[in-house]
Amino acid sequence: MRLLGLSLALCLLPVLGHAQDRAQTLADIRTELGALAAEFNALKAELVSSGAAATGAAGGDALQRMDTIEAELARLTARTEEVELKLNRVVSDGTNRIGDIEYRLCEATEGCDPATLGATPTLGDAGGGAVAPVATDTGTGTSAAPATGGTELAVAEQEDFDRAKEVLGSGDFPGAAALFATYAQSYPGGPLVPEAHYLRGEALTKQGDTGNAARAYLDAFSAAPEGPFAPDALLKLGEGLGALGQVPEACVTLAEVGTRFPGSMASTQATVAMQGFGCQ
Repeated sequence: MRLLGLSLALCLLPVLGHAQDRAQTLADIRTELGALAAEFNALKAELVSSGAAATGAAGGDALQRMDTIEAELARLTARTEEVELKLNRVVSDGTNRIGDIEYRLCEATEGCDPATLGATPTLGDAGGGAVAPVATDTGTGTSAAPATGGTELAVAEQEDFDRAKEVLGSGDFPGAAALFATYAQSYPGGPLVPEAHYLRGEALTKQGDTGNAARAYLDAFSAAPEGPFAPDALLKLGEGLGALGQVPEACVTLAEVGTRFPGSMASTQATVAMQGFGCQ
């Protein structure tokens, strides 16, 4: 019976690998595979030592079946390691590209010294991950919708965020930009931080501060590359780069919108913006 249960678990692993919860990391999967391998080896040793394989009590081809399962377990482990390596390369490349954009934005922003830029946060570390969108009025004519993903906010955290939105809605753009910046610093990794960065970009845009607005949009995208604000943040980052004269970087960024978010409104707008910048 234990052998049957182990066999069923191994058969389900490929399915679970495609539909696993986002909260389950590759490290978790590798740990589970290691535990499964240990149990498998113990069962195989028990089968051999008991003589069941020789007598046929466990089925004439029991050892053959176990060898097949062992090979599949090894394949799954190798595949997990392969996916982990690819993921690490993607994260590293994305982080490097964001760092390069930050440097170029700083060069194009008056009063910004590239030497003062710190290390670029690893892509997606600051509250990354997709969250379900819920429509909300940003107070800037933009409908977007961040959800907290079920995360319960502290009373002060929600109040600070709501206060910043109220100030933005009142038309006090410098005040709103300052409040959203303070919010992001006070609650790093919070579920509303990507929206705070995005709305800070909106406030800075209203002031005509294109350079710092673009950096805010970059922060919004970096905080949640698959989140509800990611498409618009990437779009406005590309538009900001173009407005700052960084046209080649703008074209690459705008093209990325269509690649990452095909069929979205942001993707359509990015195509129009690319035509305006003469992107090839």
